[in-house]
Amino acid sequence: MKLEIDSFSGFRIYPSKGKLFVRGDSKVFRFANSKNASLFLQRKNPRKIAWTQVYRRMHKKGITEEVAKKRSRRTVKHARGIVGADIATITAKRNQTAAVRQQARLAAITKAKTEKKEKESKKAKPAARASAPSGPKVSKQQMKGGKGGR
Repeated sequence: MKLEIDSFSGFRIYPSKGKLFVRGDSKVFRFANSKNASLFLQRKNPRKIAWTQVYRRMHKKGITEEVAKKRSRRTVKHARGIVGADIATITAKRNQTAAVRQQARLAAITKAKTEKKEKESKKAKPAARASAPSGPKVSKQQMKGGKGGR
């Protein structure tokens, strides 16, 4: 006894039962009853109709318990050094407390500020000497060779 499968619902069709529909491109569709045939001809999507086998398969309905869930391997994390820092310094930094980190940050800020002040004070001394005028003032037009405001 050869059982056919409904093209729309996925139900079994027993011999001498159901309908056969052949489309213009010679593709054969079998339907268990007129309800399935009607829904197919209305171009309904069987994946969206809750009682069809396709819907049940898509939404994992009625799957037996014997199919165990596939076990996935846990990824093992390895700590490696980065260019410019070995693993020991990285782990030391990671294990630091927030208070120590804050203290180090403040120390770095104060150091940077003192260095900046020293740099500015060195710049200010030579600039003070160079700013003194040396000779008569000449306008831009006179330098270009213009009349110079006569």
